[in-house]
Amino acid sequence: MLETVRGVRRLAAADPAARALGLFPGQKATDAAALVPELATAEAEPSADAAALTALVDWCVRFSPAVAADAPDGLYLDIEGVAHLWGGEAQMAADLSRRLAANGISIRWAVADTPGAAWALAHFGEDGTVVPPGASAAALAGLPPAALRLEDQTAAQLARLGLTRLSQLMDLPRGPLARRFGTEVVMRLDQALGRMGEALAFRRPPTPWFARLAFAEPISAPEDLVRACGDITEKLCARLEAEGRGARRFELAFHRLDGRAETAQVGLAAAGREAGRITRLFAPKLEAVDPGFGIEVVTLAAGEVEVLGERQTRLDAALEAGAELIPLVDRLTNRLGEGRVWRAAPVESHVPERAVRRAGALGEAPEARPWAADRPRPLRLFRRPEPIEVMAPIPDDPPVQFRWRGRLHRVRAAEGPERIGEEWWKGPIEDVSVAHVRDYYRVEDQDGARFWLFRAGLYEAGTPAKWWLHGLFG
Repeated sequence: MLETVRGVRRLAAADPAARALGLFPGQKATDAAALVPELATAEAEPSADAAALTALVDWCVRFSPAVAADAPDGLYLDIEGVAHLWGGEAQMAADLSRRLAANGISIRWAVADTPGAAWALAHFGEDGTVVPPGASAAALAGLPPAALRLEDQTAAQLARLGLTRLSQLMDLPRGPLARRFGTEVVMRLDQALGRMGEALAFRRPPTPWFARLAFAEPISAPEDLVRACGDITEKLCARLEAEGRGARRFELAFHRLDGRAETAQVGLAAAGREAGRITRLFAPKLEAVDPGFGIEVVTLAAGEVEVLGERQTRLDAALEAGAELIPLVDRLTNRLGEGRVWRAAPVESHVPERAVRRAGALGEAPEARPWAADRPRPLRLFRRPEPIEVMAPIPDDPPVQFRWRGRLHRVRAAEGPERIGEEWWKGPIEDVSVAHVRDYYRVEDQDGARFWLFRAGLYEAGTPAKWWLHGLFG
C-alpha cells in the first residue's frame, strides 16, 4: 500500500511476503522498487480503512460492550466481567482470533491489566500472552522502550543511550528520567504499569449492565427473535432487580453471521426493570430486524441506570401519582419517537414565547412558579404570531371584528388590554417582525370561539395599527 507523506511516496503497509523481502511501512517507494523490482502495490485508502475499523469495532460488541478503536489497525476490548462467558480470558481471545481468521483477518493479541501493557505485549511480546493480575511489570521488563507507544524520536534516543529494555527504565529515578526525556516517557510507563489511568474513546459508553446470549445454531424465525428478546430481557432485569436498580434506556443487538449487528432501542419515561413490559416495547421494532443468514449472538445493554425503590407508597395499595401513566407514555414515546411526547412546564417570564418550556411527560414538578391565574394564557400558542385585519373604534379599544385566514369573526365579548413589553435583559424576542411592546386582548366571536390577539407597538397618529393573532383558547 502506497501513500504520500510530505510529497514523498512511501509504503503505508506491507504484507508478510513483502516484509520477508526486507520491506517495511514508511519506506520510500523508490527504495522498495529498487529492492523488489516486481513489487505489486496499491493506493492506500485511509477513509476506507477507518470505516472498516469502525465496522470491526461494532462487530466486536458481541464479545464486550466496551470496545475502542486504536487507529489505524488496532482494537481495545474491556473484557472485565465478561471473559467468564467463554470459560476464561484465553478462551475468549482464541474464539475472537478464530472468527476473525475465518474472515481473512489475522491478529496478534494479548490480555493484561492495562491498555498500555496489552498494547505493548501485542506489538512486541509473544502473541497470545495472558498476563496474570499484578504481573505487568515482569511481563514488560524485556520489551524495548518503543513498546510504550513513544514518539519515534524519543524511542531512538533511548536506544542510542543503551536503554534497550523497559526494565532499565523502571530502575531509573523518575525525576532525572522525566527531565532528560520528557514527561511522555514517565506517563506512558505509569499507564502501562497501572500507576496512572488511561481514558479510551469507546465506541459506545461502557456499561456494566450487559447481558449476552449465544446460540448453538443460528436463529432467524420471527418467533425465535421474540423469544430471544424475552429471554435476554429477563436475564438482565433479574440482575437489575437483585441490585435494586432500574434503567431508562435499553439497546438490543442481534449479531448476524455476516458480522452485521441489527439494533433496536427503547426508552422508559421512568426507570424500570419489568421484563414483560420492556419486551412488549421491543416487539414492534423486531419486525424491522433482518436476520440475514442467521443470528448467532444477542446482546442487551442498559443505560441511565439508577437506584429504583418500590412505587407503592399508600396503605390502600394505590400507586403514586402518575405511575399508572408510565406504560402509556412508554408506548407512545417508543412508537412516535423521543421528543414527541412531552408536557408544558412554566418558566418565570411574562413574555409568552419564553413563559413555557418542554418537559418530560413524567417527572418531578418544575421549579418555576405556576402560571398566574389572573393572567390566563391560551391552550394553543402559535409558534409565530399570525397577522390579522382588525376594525376597532379607537386605538385603545378592543376590536369589533377581525379577519383571520380569510374568515371574518365578529367580536361578541372582549377583555383587556394587557400590556407586555420585551425583557431587555434577556435579549430581543426571536420574532423581530413583531414590535416589542404589545397590548393583548382576549376576545370571543359570534360562534363562541375565543382568541388571544394583540396590537403591536405604541399608538402613533397617522400610522395604522398592526394586529396579530397569537393563540387560541380551548
